[in-house]
Amino acid sequence: MRISSRIRITATATVVAFAGAALPASAGTPGLGSPHIIRHLDLAAGQQPENLTTEPNGSLDVTMSFAHQIVRFTADGGTHVLGTLPAPPTGTNAPLTGRAFIGGIVRLPDGTLYVLYSAGTADLTGLWRLRPGGVPSRVVPLPANSVPNGLALHGGYLYATDSSLGAIWRMTPDGTAAAVWKKAPELAARTPSGFGANGLKIRDNAVWVTTMDKGTLLRVPIGRHGTPGTVHTVAAGLGAVDDFTFTGHGDDVLAADNAGNRVELIRPDGSHTAVLTAADGLQNPTSLARRGDTVYVADASYYTHTDPNLIAAPVELLEHVRVRDDAAGAGQRAAAGPGPRRS
Repeated sequence: MRISSRIRITATATVVAFAGAALPASAGTPGLGSPHIIRHLDLAAGQQPENLTTEPNGSLDVTMSFAHQIVRFTADGGTHVLGTLPAPPTGTNAPLTGRAFIGGIVRLPDGTLYVLYSAGTADLTGLWRLRPGGVPSRVVPLPANSVPNGLALHGGYLYATDSSLGAIWRMTPDGTAAAVWKKAPELAARTPSGFGANGLKIRDNAVWVTTMDKGTLLRVPIGRHGTPGTVHTVAAGLGAVDDFTFTGHGDDVLAADNAGNRVELIRPDGSHTAVLTAADGLQNPTSLARRGDTVYVADASYYTHTDPNLIAAPVELLEHVRVRDDAAGAGQRAAAGPGPRRS
């Protein structure tokens, strides 16, 4: 059954209303609020969402990985295919996935969308641009053996992870410049068949990256002249972590554990807690996007093969989760008594 949705934007928050009951919160785990499936997708039609971004009117722009499509889901329940990227020749094996897929997506203020395409061929792989009402065109070619994945805009540059090469690319939106910005062992996978650097976001003049194969969240400072700094590990032991977003509470992060069917709340000290699970409707989550007080989760159903969907959850209870856990930690410290005295 399709659960229709209506998304209303107010001056202070994104309010999501649904024609359907809320899904149950995960038993025994803190929740983001009342998660809802706002759209069931068609697995047979290749609707497996890899990444998403929000429009000012509340619509969601989603990349459909193996369908090579960019799709807009509107607030009134509409579905619009904005563009379809050309498929590579039959028999082409893209790195890691074995078939071509669209990854990260970024929206510019004028409505132009940029997406990353891993096609396994030198004439298709790279950064693609889709202007409003236009057709997709490639603006930055990338090597056929690269797997461009996470994407973010900062300071006039687009930064992209490369899950195959274990690197971060930096590119200009007009395609006049593109180069590997950072390559490091921390960004690489443990095995040749694993995904290295995956999700990417930028905050406080630093590039934040997840590595799926190693299950880490990393931070790379951007220097005064745009040069990369040393890779810092923020958190480890995160499972098959894919894309992520910031909660709006400092450096707290929400990350999608794809194979683990979890959304993890990661704190700056490296601790992490599952706040959404399969009990909340997750079907191999791939990415998250926050708008106001709402977090949207894309579920690709890569392993479950059951119900790819889009989920919305309010973040209003997230602060309560953090405060509760902080209070519990303080209580445990008090029960343990004072620590050693320092001179």
